[in-house]
Amino acid sequence: MTVPTTPRNRRRRTLAYAVGGLLLPAAGLAYGLLPAGAATTEPVTAGGIAAAAPAVIAPAVAAVNLDDPAKKEIAMQIVSAAENSSLDWRAQFSYIEDIGDGRGYTAGIIGFCSGTGDMLELVEAYTDAVPGNVLAKYLPALRRVNGTDSHAGLDPHYPRDWRSAAGDPAFRDAQESERDRVYFDPSVRDGKSDKVRALGQFAYYDAAVMHGYEGMRAIRGRALHKARPPSQGGNETTWLHAFLDERVIEMRKEEAHSDTSRVDTAQRVFLRNGNLDLNTPLEFAVYGDHYRID
Repeated sequence: MTVPTTPRNRRRRTLAYAVGGLLLPAAGLAYGLLPAGAATTEPVTAGGIAAAAPAVIAPAVAAVNLDDPAKKEIAMQIVSAAENSSLDWRAQFSYIEDIGDGRGYTAGIIGFCSGTGDMLELVEAYTDAVPGNVLAKYLPALRRVNGTDSHAGLDPHYPRDWRSAAGDPAFRDAQESERDRVYFDPSVRDGKSDKVRALGQFAYYDAAVMHGYEGMRAIRGRALHKARPPSQGGNETTWLHAFLDERVIEMRKEEAHSDTSRVDTAQRVFLRNGNLDLNTPLEFAVYGDHYRID
């Protein structure tokens, strides 16, 4: 795929992953996502203000969690904007490059890394489902380079073979399943436990994508010194500001994370607008690029 003109974000991940079995269901709604094209996106433009409608008393509507298919689609788009400078997250299955952050190759829909273990687990899962696939021969090398930035045993053809594998629905299924098992599902589970709504659940998930699930938990732990989540009697907005404050501090520990716009001009904007349910339309910016999700 074309390399984005804006800098790709770089993540620091731990190797302590959430416990759970890896399932490889069929694509589509098996992952709680809307079909491709179900969400409409367009550039940000100045819009008119609709005429006020007569006041009506609406029944109370239960908050929708991030694992609702429509909300999950939104989450994937926002992360893709930060990771790939595009709302089209489904175009990223074939993405692969070394972004120079010390984690080897970064690839796929959320940036699986050869140096952090999640790429290895992904290829292992794919090989369990499809023995003899085009990436299976790289498993010994992936085990050796885990924890390093080395390409030993991967170059020169690993990127080519990754892109080839991305044409296989089973490999795309494996990427989605690994994303859910390691990052999305445990982050949403923790958000529900803390009684934060879709925005808070997304804040946890986005932190896990960059810092690893255990890294996200560490950020949450530091935020607990400043505020309390709703599950402990705290105010949801106050808690999320504390969490995002700690997230920014963590990001700035590395030069690769010095641009904190995925928090400052995206999640923080939603929070200041009181959009705790992550309702559309959403207008935000990452690395100076503006996006709208309807």
